[in-house]
Amino acid sequence: MSLPLGAETPAGTLARAIDDVIDHTLAQNRLVGTVVLVSHKGTIAYRRAAGLADRETGHAMTEDAIFRLASVTKPIVAVAAMRLYEQGRIGLDDHVTKWLPDFRPQLADGSEPVIRIRDLLTHMSGLSYGFLEENGPYVRAGVSDGLAEPGLSLDENLARLAAQKLVFAPGTNWRYSLSMDVLGGVIEKETGVQLGEAIDTLVTGPLGLRDTAFNVVDRERLAAAYADGKTKPRRMEAETFVTALTGSVKFAPDRIFDLNSYHSGGAGMAGTAQDVLAILETVRKGGSPLLSRQTVDLMTRDQTGGLRQSLDPGIGFGFGWAVITDPVAAQAPWSKGTYRWGGVYGHNWFVDPVRELTVVALTNTAMEGMWGRFTVELRDAIYGALR
Repeated sequence: MSLPLGAETPAGTLARAIDDVIDHTLAQNRLVGTVVLVSHKGTIAYRRAAGLADRETGHAMTEDAIFRLASVTKPIVAVAAMRLYEQGRIGLDDHVTKWLPDFRPQLADGSEPVIRIRDLLTHMSGLSYGFLEENGPYVRAGVSDGLAEPGLSLDENLARLAAQKLVFAPGTNWRYSLSMDVLGGVIEKETGVQLGEAIDTLVTGPLGLRDTAFNVVDRERLAAAYADGKTKPRRMEAETFVTALTGSVKFAPDRIFDLNSYHSGGAGMAGTAQDVLAILETVRKGGSPLLSRQTVDLMTRDQTGGLRQSLDPGIGFGFGWAVITDPVAAQAPWSKGTYRWGGVYGHNWFVDPVRELTVVALTNTAMEGMWGRFTVELRDAIYGALR
């Protein structure tokens, strides 16, 4: 439930505004359930679990519900990589082949370009995602997006990926991709352990977070997965396809239970809204005890030279997330320097350092919870209440 706040206070106005968005979204059957957390100036200004974690059993959503995080995994892996950077173990201009000598995808002309660590962090590697093209080469080759293909090993997926042609020369353009899965492979080679153990050592362990991992620590708290439907969300089955952009996303919700599934650095973790908020707030406050402020500054500014803004005006990309470079061009109330992203299982988050504002909204409904009307209405309600 939302915090008991006085109706006459700014906090009370915020609570009413967010409650209204959540309540009418649930009433319209656009979401099954959600956990929304808002931190403002270092204090939890709003918290609520609403709707159902499992519609078929009637299990209510709880604040400590565990969600399949999909791309909410990416910022966590980016933080881990930047910890290794600060330790002098990974250089931003190091070649990926230093750790993955067999990962040598070619351009269409047969040449073999260099892919650097920074190209992976910024999605400027020339790699792609299978869901971006219906029945494209990635799909035909069985390349996993990290959401399906239970039991597939990292070595096999990287081999399949490396056999595909790059869509552009690394560093010359921007395309959302499996770059973070490759970065996960680099982290594994550098640390000598599986990615989940590395994340525990580098990120979640130091923050005392125990619910977020590449496995489900408590199945009783795991929210069921749903996809948008005509009249109400449909429960995902063992294999579910959901239309997205120019292709479709393939989901296998039980993938996370298969211990042989590779740890996808781009999509493989499960965790709670509280843990995600803790990680994002650590970054917003300057990075300690994980990162230096200088590294946070590096991560949270556009690293694409404006290239991504040809796709989304006013929005660039840093290391692990999108960065707002021009709120007017982006047509959004975010402050300049806000960083944000989401997760295809139905999540969205943003951090506005100027307003000292961090918002995490995890849902169990794809795609509404990631880029549906709910995300815009929630954002606008929060900024409207904080004027």
